[in-house]
Amino acid sequence: METNQAIAALTALGHPTRLAAFRLLVQAGPDGRMAGEIAEALGVPGATLSFHLKELLHAQLASSQSQGRHVCYRANFAAMNGLIAYLTHNCCADSANPGCAPASDCGC
Repeated sequence: METNQAIAALTALGHPTRLAAFRLLVQAGPDGRMAGEIAEALGVPGATLSFHLKELLHAQLASSQSQGRHVCYRANFAAMNGLIAYLTHNCCADSANPGCAPASDCGC
């Protein structure tokens, strides 16, 4: 992941509604969630949620797929794992006593 991609992802996740929506998508796994389900779970109007989901799409943290009149959103697990790898690259490399362990692989 490049620095600009990481900045875009962190900026997108830096809003409470977007972070909560992304966490719901991660929880849903590869099946994703319908926009209406996300709006209901977060208690936000559809138009507001649409704005926030577009930010997640723009940051490439999520994808969308039309299913008739509804839209299903899915977390982009490769982007999520890439961001984590970017943030933890060389973790504890300068420490005489590295105490951190690699992030666990969720298998996503």
